[in-house]
Amino acid sequence: MKICELTNVDFSLRHFLLPLMRGLRDRGHEVVGVCAEGPLLDVPRAEGFRIEAMPLARSLNPMPQARAFHAMYDFFRREKFDLVHAHMPISGLLGRLAAKAAGVPHIAYTCHGFLFNQPGPWWRRSLSRHLERLGGRVTDTFLTVSEEEAADARRLHIHPVATAVLNGRSPAVFHPDSAARAAIRSAFGSTDEDCVVTTVSRLVRHKGHPELLRAMEATPDNTVLWVVGERLASDHGEDLEADFARAAAALGSRRLKRLGYRHDIAAILAASDVFCLPSHFEGLPMSIIEAMLTGLPVVATDIRGPREQVRDGETGLLVPPMTDAPLAQALSRLAAEPALRARMGAAGRAMALDRFDEAKVIGRTMDLLGA
Repeated sequence: MKICELTNVDFSLRHFLLPLMRGLRDRGHEVVGVCAEGPLLDVPRAEGFRIEAMPLARSLNPMPQARAFHAMYDFFRREKFDLVHAHMPISGLLGRLAAKAAGVPHIAYTCHGFLFNQPGPWWRRSLSRHLERLGGRVTDTFLTVSEEEAADARRLHIHPVATAVLNGRSPAVFHPDSAARAAIRSAFGSTDEDCVVTTVSRLVRHKGHPELLRAMEATPDNTVLWVVGERLASDHGEDLEADFARAAAALGSRRLKRLGYRHDIAAILAASDVFCLPSHFEGLPMSIIEAMLTGLPVVATDIRGPREQVRDGETGLLVPPMTDAPLAQALSRLAAEPALRARMGAAGRAMALDRFDEAKVIGRTMDLLGA
């Protein structure tokens, strides 16, 4: 088959779609990636994938969205794909509608999180539900990354047979690594007595950085925070520099390290003791899966997605979203109990190997796509 994998930005294609594209190619299909142009497309292009740049924008402005729709419609008519598989709310809707108009015989969608489940004004949530129902009507195969949102799709009549495929990462890449642990901790000036808490995400408000930074001030002095990630050019919302400046003054350079965008996430996680993701909303975070495979206990918020990954008290700890006191208590507890960290980390790794192994997830996804 000739298959189009479509998403919004290069970050999504590189980190979410590329493993699936590899799997589809290994099964003998011709695979073309589509998203907005960006520097992170160098890896899939170096692997020989054809990547077509489209004028996709993470915006509700109708003018750029109209341009994106027409560009995709023309592209789909010209290329005559057998399957268009779209991802992300805005690009996913436009891509499916353009594919339908262009006569693509099979249209699939993977929901990585419904906008109507995110905090925001009632009108935006209502609009999102209506648009998701519209998209569902032109979708042959409707997938989600979380069980809860598959249930939402069926309950809200978005799609009658929405199916959760989960997310996955490779155990060959993410695993405990004592050599990496020693090297990275030495490079960053952390000792064996330190409890290193790592968070990996884009630097946007809804990932919970302000709460995490405030919580760190109430943890023991041996608790160190490594912040991995950067803000994308297409990200919206308030800047977090004031929060980081305040935390830097309170914690000092030893206890707070901003590492920026990294290509060695597996080594960073192997050098860590706890993973933390205090998001306000999520789909099914890849970063939590990476941490679990590495054998780390996870502190996350009790929201859709993370609560399907973290078994509270067994593989990590769940805390209420948008609060810092319970987060500080959870981090302090793990900082004080190395044996608890080890026990939870081992349980989390076993769970991740069973449920979130990339090969299993991609195989299941390709089977549901009929590819």
